[in-house]
Formats: sequence, C-alpha cells, structure tokens
Amino acid sequence: METAARYLADVARLLTEPEMVAQLGPAVEAVVASCRAGGLTYVFGTGHSHLLGLDLHYRAGGPAYTVPVLDEELMLHKSAIASGERERMTGVAADVLDRYPIGPKDVLIVISNSGVNAVPVEAAQIASDAGVTVIALTSRAYSQASAKGRPILAEIATIVLDNGLPPGDALVSLPGTDLKAGPGSTAIGAALLQALFAEVASQLATDGPPPIFRSSNMPGAAENNRDLVERYKPRNPHL
Repeated sequence: METAARYLADVARLLTEPEMVAQLGPAVEAVVASCRAGGLTYVFGTGHSHLLGLDLHYRAGGPAYTVPVLDEELMLHKSAIASGERERMTGVAADVLDRYPIGPKDVLIVISNSGVNAVPVEAAQIASDAGVTVIALTSRAYSQASAKGRPILAEIATIVLDNGLPPGDALVSLPGTDLKAGPGSTAIGAALLQALFAEVASQLATDGPPPIFRSSNMPGAAENNRDLVERYKPRNPHL
C-alpha cells in the first residue's frame, strides 16, 4: 500500500502548507460581503471541476446561498469525449451564464485546474466585465506550463486560490513507467472550498444563525431546511 500512502501524504502536505490557508482570506471577505448584501455565490466548472459545485449544493453543513452553474454538455455523464471538446470551444460560456442572473453583488467561483480551457476562461472574463467578483480555483503551475500564449484564468480572476498541484494533476509516479496516478484537483479543491465556506459561516454567525443546511436526520432539520429552501429557491434553479 505504499502508493496509496504516498498519495494521501501528498494531499495532506499540500493542504497543510501555510499559504494554502492564508490565500483564503480575500475569498472569505468577498463571499461574506456578498452574502451580507443579499448576493449569491455561483460555482462553475467543466468536466470533473463541476463536481465541486455539486459538492457545495444542498448538503448538510453546507451554505444555502451557493448555486452550481450546470450544463449537461460540459459534464461527463453524456459523453466525456464531447464535453472535453466543448470546454475548449469559444462562445459557449456566454450561453451557459445567460441562464443564471449573476450580478455585481454576487460572486462567481470558476474552477479549472489547467486554467486555460476556453469555457472557464471566458466565463471569468464575462463575469469580471459585468462587475462580478471572480474567484479562480486553479493550478498556477499547470497554467504556466500549458498556456502557450492562451489567456489564463488566474490572470483574469479578482482572487486566485492556487491548489498547488503540478502540471498534469496526478501526484504519484508509477515505478517502471513515465506515468503518474492519483489526480489531486478534486480532493484539494473540495477541501479548500469547504474550508472557505466554513470560515464564511463562522464570520456570518456573528450576525446570527448563518444560512446553513442541517442533516435531514438531525433535530430541527426539517424546519431549518424548509425555511432556507423557501428563501433561496426563487434564485436557485437547482433546489
């Protein structure tokens, strides 16, 4: 189980580096300010990155004010090959974002490990041009290695969360080959975003109970969650 242990050790090392927590500060401030102003935090990613938007959506201990930006053609369940081609196409992001009323008091988190595919880069640019605070979750090292003259998500976003991952995402070298296994972007990204929103909830708690869903199996969950759904469903098409 040496390879499994190496993967877990690499993930733990990245998550416990001091800069990993420190970089969350501006993102926390932006989301707190947005929430206090009545805004929402939209979360957008293509391919596997969309999983992180779903990870924040309607779950126990999670925020009620996050909205996943979802497009089936950019996910993996219909055709992984087609979605991979589509996320590199220009002009797609505008059509996706048009389905969501994202405005200046909102925050848009754009997730792209490589940070160079057309759809997430254009989504960040469209939102930035509209005065929306854009938080990028990406790998600076991967972007720099793969840009080849293309625009980079980290250069467009208002705030950047660097997941610290190497080009190619995978962490563990396989003996006797030039291959690596164990992609880290989902594990690191999910942990970073959950840490971000836990800190946001803590700061919002100074104003009173924050808008957090309870587990349906816990006391008081039905009333708490019903109230939050009534509050946010008009602006969240996925509730």
